[in-house]
Amino acid sequence: MTWRMPAEGEPHERTWMAFPSEGYSLGDTPAARHEARSTWAAVAHAVARFEPVTVVIDPDEIAVAREYLSPGIDVVEAPLNDAWMRDIGPTFVLSEDGRLGGVDWVFNGWGGQDWARWDRDSKIGRLVIDRSGAELVESTLVNEGGGIQVDGLGTVLVTETVQLDPGRNPGLSKADVEAELARTLGATKVIWLPRGLTRDSDIYGTRGHVDIVAAVASPGVLLVHDQRDPEHPDFEVSKAVIDLLKQTTDARGESWQIIPVPAPTVLRDAEGFVDYSYINHFVVNGGVIACSFGDPADEEAAAILSAAYPGREVVTVDARPLFARGGGIHCITQHQPAGR
Repeated sequence: MTWRMPAEGEPHERTWMAFPSEGYSLGDTPAARHEARSTWAAVAHAVARFEPVTVVIDPDEIAVAREYLSPGIDVVEAPLNDAWMRDIGPTFVLSEDGRLGGVDWVFNGWGGQDWARWDRDSKIGRLVIDRSGAELVESTLVNEGGGIQVDGLGTVLVTETVQLDPGRNPGLSKADVEAELARTLGATKVIWLPRGLTRDSDIYGTRGHVDIVAAVASPGVLLVHDQRDPEHPDFEVSKAVIDLLKQTTDARGESWQIIPVPAPTVLRDAEGFVDYSYINHFVVNGGVIACSFGDPADEEAAAILSAAYPGREVVTVDARPLFARGGGIHCITQHQPAGR
């Protein structure tokens, strides 16, 4: 069986999400809980303008979730630890004849981090695959959907600090990872970035997910995070990433058109340097759900995304509550491509 992970911009059947439950992402105060629930719901409603949305909700949160989610949102009950569906859910793929498959990666709390719990989340991939009717594609690779970006033509972008993380895949080589990505996603060209953004390497980070660093807008076109302020440590990180990508080609052997997307002008929050990134957007049927940060760069970034995705409406959602909890819009969504 040959599987292919389609580009995010190819037609979707629906989007899967999860809803915050008791724990870090929900928060400890009434204000924090309201902020989390409101933000997850805002993303769900933005996506639902373009395609069906199914939200997995912990049984303890069903009653309150219904207060935040419109009746048009489909709901599935299942025990949850957290709400990052891009990472806890499956990665959907298509067979050569268009049948839907779902890769069930091993999830271990972003490398077994001491603050994470994943006894429930590690079962969500299989649950979503079952509910979607996809064929199960099992994998022993510890991986998350936020750790891969694809062009649908065989190119996959990853980071050395994620797939080669000793907390995730001790002992695996690049060749081992590439072979598994070829088997599960149809990868014929794997591009290894050395690391992700600085904040993402700190506590509550993923240790370097690629989906806040680079995104494939269309074949041969890369959107790349561009921190333009030398006072921020990601100034050097984004420069190194862009320089590396200029030396690479896609699976077709074509050089990339690289479009730098400015980082927001804000450099810090109460915890330190931010990893705010417009790269962490989500492409839907006829639209793009983009992050905003109440920042002067919001307008420029939205214009860049609009030009990079012609014919799609760009809808922005304030993503600061998501980034404060360790992720963004792409991180809480998982697209199910349209199969036959």
